Amino acid sequence: MKEIIDIVAAYDEAHALGKKTALATVVLVEGSAYRRAGARMLITEDGQLTGAISGGCLEGDALRKARLVIMQQQPLLVTYDTTDDDDAKLGVGLGCNGIIHILIEPITGDFNNPVNLLKDIIANRRYSVLVTMFCIDDRKAPQPGTCLCLTDDKLTVTLPESVPYRAALIANAEQVLGQQRSEIQVYEAGVNYTAFIEYVKPAISLVVVGAGNDAVPLTRIASVLGWNITIIDGRANYAVSQRFPLANRIITAKPAEVLQHIEINDRTAVVLMTHNYNYEIALLKEILQIQLPYIGILGPKKKLERMLAEIEGPGIVISEEQLSNIYGPVGLDIGAEGAEEIALSVASEIKAVLSSRQGYSLKYKSASIHTSYIKYLVK
Repeated sequence: MKEIIDIVAAYDEAHALGKKTALATVVLVEGSAYRRAGARMLITEDGQLTGAISGGCLEGDALRKARLVIMQQQPLLVTYDTTDDDDAKLGVGLGCNGIIHILIEPITGDFNNPVNLLKDIIANRRYSVLVTMFCIDDRKAPQPGTCLCLTDDKLTVTLPESVPYRAALIANAEQVLGQQRSEIQVYEAGVNYTAFIEYVKPAISLVVVGAGNDAVPLTRIASVLGWNITIIDGRANYAVSQRFPLANRIITAKPAEVLQHIEINDRTAVVLMTHNYNYEIALLKEILQIQLPYIGILGPKKKLERMLAEIEGPGIVISEEQLSNIYGPVGLDIGAEGAEEIALSVASEIKAVLSSRQGYSLKYKSASIHTSYIKYLVK
């Protein structure tokens, strides 16, 4: 999501300056590659790049091809075969072993251009589906490109009504939104058209309860990751924009008022770090009443145990499910010392939990690092 946000911002800036642009999207990867399907890069006519489609190996060649796309105003499907040992073909040693298909689309002034579909994804702030279509079999055939955006309350399809697979594509997009998993579909329409039907997760919403000095590096890291950041504190002189310029929202509130000010979903993480025991236990009582995937509590384990013991009482039982979503002491065990390293530890744990991962070293992972997409043929 961070890449999409950056691309939209870069496009708006380029558009305001009258610069022509193109969007490069990794639409299919066969084998291994540094970036997977869904990686994007915006290219301006004067060579400015936002986002990435590789680890830096393909960007130069993609820039040259993007300038051609901008000049001709026609989409272009480009394939890079990194399984070939002859590095001279690309002029670099890629260090991967896969075939990477990249669609480069010119961004026109049309309202339903690809960037405006990306804007719908950002504005939705919920789970969405984005479809990018291309034709590998016949590269001279029309390349539909980014042509569908499905959110919880809006469907935008830029394909003509006459396209024979239009209804099937919409149905498959709805299916992907329901199953919460991207997939590849192939549609037969004279030639085969491949659709990357991408399930897009919203940005993580980080609610930092506490506006002390140790909250500052956590907001910095979260901002780099593109998270939506809310700062909450009961002290008006601490919760100010001068201290937290990267926060999206800053709220001064009592514990009983906090939930009135924040939107909760399954991508929301709350970290209690006020160093005020009474404030935190009062807020913990409130947030235990709702379903949160992550509640982090800064401080020793004894502090958390004391809080839970004081909350439980006659008629009040903290369930195992609630306990499983409480992380205290907060953060991954990386030997963190100091506010910056603790912030890294906390952000890493939040990312791992919301990605349903354990947070261990990838060297111990036996399966593929990246998710593979299922390929279907729809006639």
